[in-house]
Amino acid sequence: MKVLITGAAGFIGMHVAKILLERGDEVVGVDNLNDYYDPNLKLARLEQLKPYPCFAFHRLDISDRVAVEDLFAQEKPQRVVNLAAQPGVRYSLKNPHAYIQTNLVGFGNILEGCRHNGVEHLVFASSSSVYGANTRMPFSVHDNVDHPVSLYAASKKANELMAHSYSHLYGLPTTGLRYFTVYGPWGRPDMSPWLFTSAILEGRNIDVFNHGKMRRDFTYVDDIAEGTVRVLDKIAAPNPTFTTDAPDPGSSYAPYRVYNIGNHTPVELMEFIGTIEKSLGIEAKKNFLPMQNGDVVATYADIEDLKRDVGFEPRTPLADGIARWVAWYRSYLG
Repeated sequence: MKVLITGAAGFIGMHVAKILLERGDEVVGVDNLNDYYDPNLKLARLEQLKPYPCFAFHRLDISDRVAVEDLFAQEKPQRVVNLAAQPGVRYSLKNPHAYIQTNLVGFGNILEGCRHNGVEHLVFASSSSVYGANTRMPFSVHDNVDHPVSLYAASKKANELMAHSYSHLYGLPTTGLRYFTVYGPWGRPDMSPWLFTSAILEGRNIDVFNHGKMRRDFTYVDDIAEGTVRVLDKIAAPNPTFTTDAPDPGSSYAPYRVYNIGNHTPVELMEFIGTIEKSLGIEAKKNFLPMQNGDVVATYADIEDLKRDVGFEPRTPLADGIARWVAWYRSYLG
C-alpha cells in the first residue's frame, strides 16, 4: 500500500519507514528538516531510506495548509502515519508557539488531508505526557487524562480530541499512540540517552533531576516501530460495547482508538544511568537537581489493549538496547 509518513526524517519516523519499505510498501516521506536539533542528523536518517526505490521525499511543513493540500492531492496515500511534531516537554516552556503551530495547526491540516482524500486509516503520535498529574500506575488508556502539566502534553491531548471529532463527523478511522520514552540508534540529541552519553564521554556533569528519584518506561525504538506498523495494519473500528452513560476514554462509538505503546517495565533513572555507564565503561559525574516544571516523577504503560488487539510485545531488554545505542553513538560520531 501507499503510506504517507510525516516526520520521516525523525527518530521514530525513519524506523517505521524502513519496516514498511522492507516489506514492499510504497512510502511518501515528509519532513521540514528544521533546526530544533542538528539537521545533519535528519539528513543522515534520510540517507538510510533513499536506497529504497519505493521511497519518495517531500520537504514541507505540515503547518503550511496549501502545501499539505497539494501533497495529498498529488500522492493520494491510502494510509497516513503522522509523526511530525514539535517534541520536548522542557522546550515547550521556552517556545510555546512552535507547539501551537506544528502540533495543532499542522495536525489540523493532516486531518483535513485525510478527510478529503479517502484515507483508510490515520495513525498519529500522542505521548505518555498526556497523563500529566495522574499518579495511578500503570497508566491506562481507560483513565481520563484531563490535567496536562506542559503545553506539549496539552497539544498531544488536543490531537486525540481533534482526531476523535473527525472519526465521529466523517467516519475517518484514527488511532492515537501514546509513546513511552523511546530510545535507541538514531535517537534525538535532546533526549536523555544522548545527553547522558555525550556528557559521560566528554567528562562533563550530567544533570539528574528530582535527585534521581524518577522512573521511566524506556522502550527500544525497534519495538516501537514494529508496534506502530501493527497498529497501522489494523484499521480502527467502533467499539460495540461503548456506552455514552459511562464513556470509555480509550475507544468510541466512532472508528477511533488510543493505545499506550511502551515497555510495561518502568526503570529507575539511576539504573538507566548505571546501564549507560556500564556499557561505556566510564562512571558519570552527576549533578543532582530538583524536579523541573512540566516533568512527571514516573511513567508506566499498561499495554494490555495493544497486546490483545495487535499482538504487540516489547522484546528488547534494557541492557541490550543500551549496548546497541552506545555502539551506534560511537559509530555515528566517530
